[in-house]
Amino acid sequence: MSAMLPNWAVELTNLYQSGAASQFIVYGNIRDRILLPAGRLGSLQEFLLETLLPRFDVVLSYDVGNGIHVERGGALFANWPYFQEHSTFPRQPREAVETLSHYFRYCGNLQRLQQTRHQVACIVKEANLLAPPLQGGFDVELSALSVLLRDWAVESAFTTHPLATFLLVENLSDLNPLLVNNPRAAKIKVELPPPEEQADAFRTLAASYPLAFGSYAADPGSLAKQLAGATLGSVETLLKSREYEQAPLEPQDLVRLKKRIVENDSAGLIEFVESARTLDDIHGMEAAKRWLRQDISLWRNNDVAALPKGYLLCGPVGTGKSFLVECLAGEAGVPVVKLKNFRDKWVGSTEGNLERIFRLLHALGRCYVFVDEADQTLGRREASGNDSGLSGRVYSMIAEEMGSSAGRGRILWILASSRPDLIEVDLKRPGRVDVKIPLLPAATPEDSYQLIAALAAARALDLRAGDFDFVRDNMPGLVTAGAAESLVSKMYREVKTSGCTPITALVRIIKDYRPPVQPAVLEQQIRLAVNEASDFGFVPEEFLQWLA
Repeated sequence: MSAMLPNWAVELTNLYQSGAASQFIVYGNIRDRILLPAGRLGSLQEFLLETLLPRFDVVLSYDVGNGIHVERGGALFANWPYFQEHSTFPRQPREAVETLSHYFRYCGNLQRLQQTRHQVACIVKEANLLAPPLQGGFDVELSALSVLLRDWAVESAFTTHPLATFLLVENLSDLNPLLVNNPRAAKIKVELPPPEEQADAFRTLAASYPLAFGSYAADPGSLAKQLAGATLGSVETLLKSREYEQAPLEPQDLVRLKKRIVENDSAGLIEFVESARTLDDIHGMEAAKRWLRQDISLWRNNDVAALPKGYLLCGPVGTGKSFLVECLAGEAGVPVVKLKNFRDKWVGSTEGNLERIFRLLHALGRCYVFVDEADQTLGRREASGNDSGLSGRVYSMIAEEMGSSAGRGRILWILASSRPDLIEVDLKRPGRVDVKIPLLPAATPEDSYQLIAALAAARALDLRAGDFDFVRDNMPGLVTAGAAESLVSKMYREVKTSGCTPITALVRIIKDYRPPVQPAVLEQQIRLAVNEASDFGFVPEEFLQWLA
């Protein structure tokens, strides 16, 4: 039977049966649907009851909404003298947990008196609502609850008889550290379902939604691979809708549907970068494009030993760092996930958001993770007094994830920043970021003209090489891709409104050009990018003199 269980359930079973642990903090993808032995999808609590706890004599559950509930063994539980005397249970957390502790001690006393031996389990749902992290001070009630729950895994009155307790919480950071850091409690992480588990669930669902599955009914494994990263609950909802509409799933739909499902499951914490562009759409940067294409080829061939774990794209504002990621997304054919604002004002919420993001990334399989404005997003090693240490905790979580050896060949990080000097050195070291690519403005006035001509061609504006002579005296150097795009937009407007030629429009516009970034700031950011480069081959010859 254990071979059919999810990996997390096998780990939990082994820990309990070996006597290594009796309290389990079950976290992660706990709100998803799970395939049950009866051949249907159910909740995590149903899975625990039907799959892991069928031999337990008494199973109780508690949450702040429903109070204490007897899930199994009502007749045995009714023999408890306390229940016979009171017949109802208190609903308030402190009193309810004390009542549960009272019952567990009663069962332990019965066993010590050799009268009877009952296997007892208790499932505490939304445990974070009972024992959340303390917010800036000591709270007697919350601390007392945390201690009472922890005692279930520590005190001999509870551990010397067959008692199993389950604390269900989505994120570890949402739970009081007294519980999370208890060495006697096992932390069991429920990952998003891998393709093989999804395929088993799809085989079950295919009988209920034959129209929705369409051609995939004969090959659920193929569908599972294409929907990696989606929760079973979301997929089941999609199938119900498709079955009602009598609209079979088609291969051309799956990319769009997966994007929608995963973004919804992430609660807006990530978005997919979609693009029809390729690296051919980037003007210049031949050495960097060649390197990126080599890495894509290695990845496709599963030769990950030489594959970097991360890139740093650095350069002045407007040099096209985000545009390069768009082109890479179109070229690689691998999902590119952009982290959105995961910071939250509530204590523990930011860390919880990161936990959710990491679970999703692990389930996607191969993907790029794009972190824009990395100098602001990734936090600081030294905790700031202004944010109660949040920045330091964010830094620690991201640094651990980026440095994980399990991520090589699966997750490739892309950091972008105009101020790479503000990113912690430890985050930029090899093993987290192996390749640092500078994105620089056009080095000379002639390079600026060629950049403008390349962008103008995309709008059917023809600028010839010989036309450079008309703007030679006024054409500025150090023009960024963003500035060039702005100039081309103005040039296009001039051509359409006045009927002049493209070069005439450029002559008029260039006379009034003002750099969008102050020259001193631009030069500082160029120096930072040049000196950050991991390979001098990425640096145009004209900028080598900027090396420190």
